[in-house]
Amino acid sequence: MRATLFGGPGDITVGERPDPRLETPTDAVVRVTLGCVCGSDLWYYRGVNPHALGPIGHEFIGVVEQVGADVTTLRPGDLVVAPFTYCDGTCANCAAGWTGNCLHGGSFGNHGIDGGQGEFVRVPYADATLVKVPGGGHSDTTLKSLLALSDVMCTGHHAAVSAGIEPGATVAVVGDGAVGLCAVIAAKRLGADRIIALSRNPTRQALAREFGATDIVIERGDDVTKLIMDMTGGLGVDAALECVGTGQSMATAFSIARVGSIVGAIGVPHDSVVPIDTVIFRNVGLRGGVAPARRYIPELLDDVLAGRVNPGLVFDYETDLDGIADAYTAMIERRATKSLVRISAGQ
Repeated sequence: MRATLFGGPGDITVGERPDPRLETPTDAVVRVTLGCVCGSDLWYYRGVNPHALGPIGHEFIGVVEQVGADVTTLRPGDLVVAPFTYCDGTCANCAAGWTGNCLHGGSFGNHGIDGGQGEFVRVPYADATLVKVPGGGHSDTTLKSLLALSDVMCTGHHAAVSAGIEPGATVAVVGDGAVGLCAVIAAKRLGADRIIALSRNPTRQALAREFGATDIVIERGDDVTKLIMDMTGGLGVDAALECVGTGQSMATAFSIARVGSIVGAIGVPHDSVVPIDTVIFRNVGLRGGVAPARRYIPELLDDVLAGRVNPGLVFDYETDLDGIADAYTAMIERRATKSLVRISAGQ
């Protein structure tokens, strides 16, 4: 099969990998219809974070081609959403709801596991991992939003849930990438009345407003802290969602959080430091981490299929496998918020 291959920093190509086959009775083989490039893929591409040589890509939807003898909830022809990590659904962590930290799981597109930027994927623990999409004949708009459920929508939702957003809350979203924009959707979905999006990009500002942002601020550093404190009567926001992972974004999130609130942080950390003085003396908490996407997908799926949320709008660049290299560079050069890759036709 054809698949995107990571050859080291700056080296993304399309090559051949062995067609996946069933290796255990709990496996399924999925034909990928839509995949995409994640912001975390760019850290590997830049050489900032390590990634094994070989397949890459952890976000995809597709059609089940084969199932192992012990798979009971899926059959060939089913349209499925794959969370970015696979899980067994039975270990202590999964039982507690933390499917992204499964004791026997892992991520797609790394360490030899097939990636979502290729034509086929072997999915371990298929019953526990894959989420079947009911119905058929879904529009392209819906399919894009289903793809967003594989990672960015669930990750933005995790930031909002971790921060404890309640109806009527005032929320700030630090970061205007695909995850930050999905965090705006999540904050609105959970009942926030005021959503302040930090963004300097006009295209992303407009999308943030479409998703429910009530305020856009372009300031950074001390200036944004002062502005948001002024906007909130000197109190700060009820929930700060940190969706970048840099030192500046973490510092900003804590500086604008009101006493007793929680920072929901899901950005992959790069030189970020938790200000312990703020934690202690302002009683500001920190929660977040790797999103348990498999736990969140079913509830978010209902909203996608009903048209109540449309996270697929974050995809503003499209290509096929032959254009995968530019899909990466388009995001690095900020020509794209998030790149979608059409792998095969059909549902």
